[in-house]
Amino acid sequence: MRPGDVEDEGAHARAGGRLPGDPVPDPGLGLGDEGRPAAPAPRPRPWRTAYGRALVRSLPPLLIVVAVLYDIFTPRYFTAGPLYTAAPLVAAPIYSRRGTALTGVAVVASVIGLQASKGVIHYVDSLTELITIATVAALAVFVNAFVRRTDERLATAREIAEAAQRAVLPEPAERIAGFEIAAGYEAAQADAFIGGDLYAVQDSARGVRLIVGDVRGKGMGAVAAVAVVIGAFREAAEQEATLEAVAQRLERALAREGTRRDGLDAFEGFTTAVLAELPHGTGTVRIVNRGHPPPLLLHGDGTLGPLPAREAALPLGMGELGVWPDRAEEIAFPGGATLLLYTDGLSEARDERGEFYDPYTRLAGRVFRHPAKLLDTLARDVRRHSGGGMADDMALLAVRRPRRGEHDHCHEP
Repeated sequence: MRPGDVEDEGAHARAGGRLPGDPVPDPGLGLGDEGRPAAPAPRPRPWRTAYGRALVRSLPPLLIVVAVLYDIFTPRYFTAGPLYTAAPLVAAPIYSRRGTALTGVAVVASVIGLQASKGVIHYVDSLTELITIATVAALAVFVNAFVRRTDERLATAREIAEAAQRAVLPEPAERIAGFEIAAGYEAAQADAFIGGDLYAVQDSARGVRLIVGDVRGKGMGAVAAVAVVIGAFREAAEQEATLEAVAQRLERALAREGTRRDGLDAFEGFTTAVLAELPHGTGTVRIVNRGHPPPLLLHGDGTLGPLPAREAALPLGMGELGVWPDRAEEIAFPGGATLLLYTDGLSEARDERGEFYDPYTRLAGRVFRHPAKLLDTLARDVRRHSGGGMADDMALLAVRRPRRGEHDHCHEP
């Protein structure tokens, strides 16, 4: 997500402050913003901190020093062989090849020097120990080379994943047709960049059109379905006269995709989605909801209203189960208000007690001057609520209509 202006309320919230109008928490009760019990912040893993990394990198020389001291201050028949062999093995995954080789040389040199000083270098057990340690040191260099090649492959895979995300889910412009826009995506799987959630923004002659959706399933099949939905949406948003017609185009696109799939997905594939249209110069928003969590409308004074569908509708791709005509619902979208669309990765995030994250209660009474600040605050808050572990992917899309006069080119009524 993109950072916004540092002086707005979202920045203040990230700094640990309260927003204007927020109740003052009682420090003795352990309450957070809006007087709610503060969810415990996720504890950073030691090896991910600078201190932890420095400690790990100091282990090989520390092992060598301890081994040498052990050999010096113990009788001859005591051996620190395990410590000597551990040093190059620990160095292999964290040092460079040169660093690993130097660690092995230091270990072998230390053993030879100590054995020579004690006059035991010619003994069979001492020679066996020296050969064993030298062999382990040489193997550590090969392990290091393997680890480096693996790291390079992982780096390449990450670059490809980032490129795929940018291609399938391009980040929308910060301002489109006078509306301020921000989008964010967090995959539940570690080191993943994209999954089955989607968002897209498309300007058209009839207004700015948006979609946020969640494809059933995981893996590459879900990513392929995401590409189909977004491709069909962009084409339909440009060509169709109504938002209802856009939804029907998506329905047909998923039906065609289903006939190409083999196995279970050919019969059970579907996508929950909410589509929105912001007509130019009307001060309204039109919404079609296909079995998706309802959007939220955050007003400029901090009041918050969910926008549930008046008539239930099946998700996209399930048209064969029944036919219900799509009916767009029109709601006032005044200046200073922000429309928030999200997937169930947000609303179904659980804390350690199994309680769901409730964006309505978390956002009520709060004001954000830019949608990027809203999404940044939400992402941090849901990670804190879930203890840092997301059970499902989360896609967020926020659109703010600036007040009259904030931007001269804004389409205000």
